[in-house]
Amino acid sequence: MRSPVDTVKLLATSLPAAVTVIVALIALSVALGMVLFGTGIAGALAFYFVVWWIMLFAVLPFGVRSQHETTEMIPGTEPGAPVAPALVEKAIWTTLVAGVVFLIALALLPFAGLA
Repeated sequence: MRSPVDTVKLLATSLPAAVTVIVALIALSVALGMVLFGTGIAGALAFYFVVWWIMLFAVLPFGVRSQHETTEMIPGTEPGAPVAPALVEKAIWTTLVAGVVFLIALALLPFAGLA
């Protein structure tokens, strides 16, 4: 059986598969938010969009190795530039994490007096 990390790495090798998984996860998260918490589609999508971007900035630094750290310097580039940023893989992880955070945030909104 594959680990979640291996599954995400496998999905990231095919851009069409990665986009399909990302769109499906977004649709599932937004649909759950609408059904469980009674949000409208526009509000759910807008809130999910904000959560997704915040989570992207949290996920981006994970696993990044700079050219300076790996000694794989490309002439004319910044030494701190990443060697292999794995952006498709990070987009999948961001979507997974954002879905969970989105649903938790929607559940907590009434306690803050915002829903």
